[in-house]
Amino acid sequence: MAKLSVRSLAVKGQRVLLRVDFNVPTEERDGKTCITDDTRIRESLPTLKHLVAGGARVVVMAHFGRPKGAVNLKYTLRPVAEHLSTLLGKSVLFSPEVVGDVPRGLIAGMQDGDVLLLENVRFHAEEELNEAGFAGALASLGDLYVNDAFGAAHRAHASTAGIAAHVGKAAMGLLMEKELQYLQGELSEPARPFVVILGGSKVSDKIGVIKALMEKANTFLIGGAMAYTFFKAQGIPTGNSRVEADKLDLAREILALAESKGVRFLLPVDNLETQEISATAQPRSTGVHGGVKGVSEGWEAVDIGPETVALYRTEIASAKTVLWNGPLGIFELPPFAAGTRSVAEAVAASGAVTIIGGGDSVTAVKQFGLADRMSFCSTGGGASLELIEGKVLPGVAALSEA
Repeated sequence: MAKLSVRSLAVKGQRVLLRVDFNVPTEERDGKTCITDDTRIRESLPTLKHLVAGGARVVVMAHFGRPKGAVNLKYTLRPVAEHLSTLLGKSVLFSPEVVGDVPRGLIAGMQDGDVLLLENVRFHAEEELNEAGFAGALASLGDLYVNDAFGAAHRAHASTAGIAAHVGKAAMGLLMEKELQYLQGELSEPARPFVVILGGSKVSDKIGVIKALMEKANTFLIGGAMAYTFFKAQGIPTGNSRVEADKLDLAREILALAESKGVRFLLPVDNLETQEISATAQPRSTGVHGGVKGVSEGWEAVDIGPETVALYRTEIASAKTVLWNGPLGIFELPPFAAGTRSVAEAVAASGAVTIIGGGDSVTAVKQFGLADRMSFCSTGGGASLELIEGKVLPGVAALSEA
């Protein structure tokens, strides 16, 4: 690892500014904000516990929602402080202000091993503008800086990038270290065969990833709505399926690139199609009627079909490295979940190094109870894609060299 790790810091008695990603889903129940998925909070616990055990005075910074640079108590982090107290088994202090005398006073009263959570950094417009004065004000609250917010590492904000210029040492946390290990380290020279599974709705969202991985992958397995842009580009019927009509030339370019590089680029050989998107829909396989490999007129493809599932499972079984980003159908609805579920089961059983690249694919493997059977599930959707593309993430670039 080229960047300084939190493991290398002497933290006893030091005020450590820890940037985390606590942007978690919530819902209102009886007038109370309840966290519905605390994965991102739990992922930060190893770093938090490491700092607490080392005797640091931990000042935690995070964002939540999109308050648009103004105080909006709908996006307060106070409920997160309460939840974090439960997870840590110790009281977590909360500062209702991000910078200034209020947090400074609370920090002055902290003992070694104490944890304080600052209010939502995005209550200040200067955060997303990466304003130097605000970054300096944040930095003045601590002695050392640790960034464990991989999910926000692709943003050049004051608390993720700008702050590093105002502290003596800026280190990566244990989660950040793990993300870089898998998304950079494991993928720099992947064990072969290297199989990439890509789904989701748009080819345009994945173009950078496809082109970057084309240099390394042996096989691509394509699903989700993005498959039907490739169908359309080859003249295969798509019915009412979602197609990016302005990306047909791009799809043809990708297919030609794969052929020129000897990379297998597999599209669904059959699909599930429906005439209604609902939890009670009764989809049918496109392979069963009419003899046309494609989607029927007036129908919409919503999942890969059983023949494709069998084909993809065979490919996955022989893989030594699997990278998966994007679901293969509308997995949130039971009638359309079989393809994504079957592929997830095959990945879990493969014995390969299995990397789930953030976003909806992580949601899917968790929904199917398979997350703990994967080698690694990334916490960053956009950040993981940009890292795989080979882009420099501002939140990583700003850290001290090891």
